[in-house]
Amino acid sequence: MTVVKVIEVVGESQKNWTDAVQNAVREASQTIRGITGVEIYNLTANVKDGQIVEYKANVKLAFPVENRCAANPGL
Repeated sequence: MTVVKVIEVVGESQKNWTDAVQNAVREASQTIRGITGVEIYNLTANVKDGQIVEYKANVKLAFPVENRCAANPGL
């Protein structure tokens, strides 16, 4: 049986929301193996002088939990 863990992260970009989502996945991938899905649940932006200066994407990332017993049969 596979168990999946879901975490929430915020990605940021000065270009657009798509890049903000990609940045969230890219950064999380540096420390989390096997990300299998992303849910975008909120998009926001910072505005300065009437212009969007930063895009933010709140996302949920899903990845399988590794089975320690299978990886280390002696445990």
